[in-house]
Amino acid sequence: METPTAKGNNLKIAFGLMTSLFFMWGAIVSLNDILIPHFKGLFQMNYTETMLIQFSFFGAYFLMSIPASLVIGKIGYKNGIVVGLAIVGIGCLGFLPASWLISYPLFLLALFTMATGNVFLQVVANPYVSILGPPETASSRLNFAQGINSLATTLAPLMGAYLILGTYNSPLEAAAAVQGPYIGLAIFAFLVAGVFAFIKLPDVMKGNDKKIKGNVLKFRRLRLGVIALTLYVGAEVAIGSFIVNYLGEPYIAGFAEKKAATYIPLYWGGLMVGRFVGSAILQKVSAQKVLLIASLASFVLVAITVLTTGYISMWAMLSVGLFNSIMWSNIFAMAIDGLGKYTIKASGILVMAPVGGAIFPLLQGVLADISFIGLHLSFILPLLCYLFIFYYAVNGYKSVPGELELVEA
Repeated sequence: METPTAKGNNLKIAFGLMTSLFFMWGAIVSLNDILIPHFKGLFQMNYTETMLIQFSFFGAYFLMSIPASLVIGKIGYKNGIVVGLAIVGIGCLGFLPASWLISYPLFLLALFTMATGNVFLQVVANPYVSILGPPETASSRLNFAQGINSLATTLAPLMGAYLILGTYNSPLEAAAAVQGPYIGLAIFAFLVAGVFAFIKLPDVMKGNDKKIKGNVLKFRRLRLGVIALTLYVGAEVAIGSFIVNYLGEPYIAGFAEKKAATYIPLYWGGLMVGRFVGSAILQKVSAQKVLLIASLASFVLVAITVLTTGYISMWAMLSVGLFNSIMWSNIFAMAIDGLGKYTIKASGILVMAPVGGAIFPLLQGVLADISFIGLHLSFILPLLCYLFIFYYAVNGYKSVPGELELVEA
């Protein structure tokens, strides 16, 4: 018979292993911010064409979330993690033929494959971490795990900028620069998959695998939560995607690509600091209040970015990362709060929210390519995203009277 202490230790070990998954997909996502300026120059593309990188990557979250959920329902969550990591590794190795042939479509296919593996990992990891302990601290655990994710998003761009960005003598040489980082990621993914294949995880999700009938989107907090989470991911990814190009503008900072890329970790590092600090704050302050303050601060900072130039605009944009930090976990926790038996089904829908990272960077790229708008004013798009998130924190999270009584119906 397992003692309470042993069970607690198992939960801690399981949580520690899960954070490695958050680290993995954080590194992968943030390296896209390095690929964007690199491929823009290599393939001589405009902003819209370049943002197909994010469209291909985050589009996988929309297309593959339901198939991944179905597969995981058949093979179990541990095997789902192993399969997800294997797909990530295969996607990373796809960068080899893409670089040999200097083929943008093959690079996009490799990114889509990597993201598909990430979908498997996130379908399991987010709800698993949420229920890996007391419900009242679910948001805190998610923030800590997201903090580990942000550690990767802080470190990976620095390494990526050093290994990928630079001056090359030929397109073949420039394309080959991406091989090292992605071979390294493939090796890491396969090694972690081997660890998960042989360890035993506590079955805290037992009882949640039965099929729940009915439209889970009948709950207002979930409906609007899906929109808020989609807009958050869209705004976060769009800002990160344009950092290098934005800091290269002469009226902002006029930095060369390699120097501008060294500022990406300040944006993602803000998320890391905010998530670790937020994890502690959320032990005492409600997720709703923290989200309200963070969304308002993000709105103000992006407004300053749009309305000013030079270093004021630059630092305002980079500072948004600090307040982005707690949004994913807080919106996620608020959207599923009180949904009981519908929680896992609701989580599966929320995992599709990163499709915002496919749509909004591409839309901002279209705006940036319009001559009378340009890159500077295109940041109005994430500004509007934060306005809706603020509304969700003020009112959108509230349930219709008597609505949650349907949970036990």
